[in-house]
Amino acid sequence: MILISTIDVVREIADAFGVSLDYLVGEGVNSKFDKKTVTRLLDIEKLDPTDKEHVFAMLDAFLAKNKLQAILK
Repeated sequence: MILISTIDVVREIADAFGVSLDYLVGEGVNSKFDKKTVTRLLDIEKLDPTDKEHVFAMLDAFLAKNKLQAILK
């Protein structure tokens, strides 16, 4: 007889949806992100350091622009 714990079932559900356990239950830092954002963040972590720096530089530029526009409104 195989016993499957509740946590194992929840983990399988999270894996099926491609999300973390904290995301699935709506807690933790990743719970605020949609699945596409989480996937992108995980993919960025896999980049080599130079490419990652380029991605962050572009992202920082867009974020700074957005903050400045919010201040000027």
